[in-house]
Amino acid sequence: MDLDALRIYLHVAETASFTRAAERLGLTRARVSAAVQRLETELGTRLLQRTTRTVQVTDDGRLFAERAQALVADADDVQALFQRQPAALRGRVRVDMPLLLAARVLLPRLPEFLAVHPHIEVELSSTDRRVDLVREGFDCVIRIGMLQDSGLIARSLGRMRQINLASPAYLAAFGTPRTLADLGGHRLVRYSADLGGGPAGFEYVEDGQLRTQPMAGMVTVNTSLAYEAACLAGLGIIQAPVQGPRAQLVASGQLAELLPQWRPPSLPVTLLYPHRRQVPRRVQAFMDWAAELLAPELEAG
Repeated sequence: MDLDALRIYLHVAETASFTRAAERLGLTRARVSAAVQRLETELGTRLLQRTTRTVQVTDDGRLFAERAQALVADADDVQALFQRQPAALRGRVRVDMPLLLAARVLLPRLPEFLAVHPHIEVELSSTDRRVDLVREGFDCVIRIGMLQDSGLIARSLGRMRQINLASPAYLAAFGTPRTLADLGGHRLVRYSADLGGGPAGFEYVEDGQLRTQPMAGMVTVNTSLAYEAACLAGLGIIQAPVQGPRAQLVASGQLAELLPQWRPPSLPVTLLYPHRRQVPRRVQAFMDWAAELLAPELEAG
């Protein structure tokens, strides 16, 4: 049985798409489809149910995928035992992460990774929305904040410290709050990735417990870049991570920290990837590099 055909089928089954599997593997859609058809002919059963819009794995297809995953992993392990000098990493790595993290931390350093791995192509999606990692064909994603139970493997990278921020223009118009009671006369810029309303108010930690102080807000945004821009424009107070270039905004006086005794909780930073017995070496290399890159920006935890 052709191991390459097994690998192709596993990608199709995982992404539920011939097109996304072809893009991930760097192959034509016709070659991917032909490989799956040969497998079905050889096995004498239908592995995938195809319609004009969807690809669904059949019961036989699911059973075959479980066994094929083990076979491919075992074959890769055996090959690695006898490779005295591992082959150069090749192929595409598709990753998604928040916009500001990509623009200010990862992209400026990405040439270093590609210099070490010149045959890897990185596809970087920069969004603050939730993505369906498997359906959309991503190899891994980096998320900031609490996670929903997704069945994915989660690798903790650390935590981002958050502080309360406002612009000098805002403080000149509304004054500087000194206590939680003062927040009644202030505005909060709300952040919600799906524009669903955002937090109910000003969040802070007291005696180890998360508490919320109700606050008015006139603006809701759905990206980290817009969140920061709204604060710089004097539209209200934000509660945000202060690592990297945003710390420079504070140091230069373009933003000011407020109520340091009432800071919001730190945010977990997590790397997520599909549950596979054998993660492709190119993906593992990228994840290890990203984790090392982010480590100085994060607190332990």
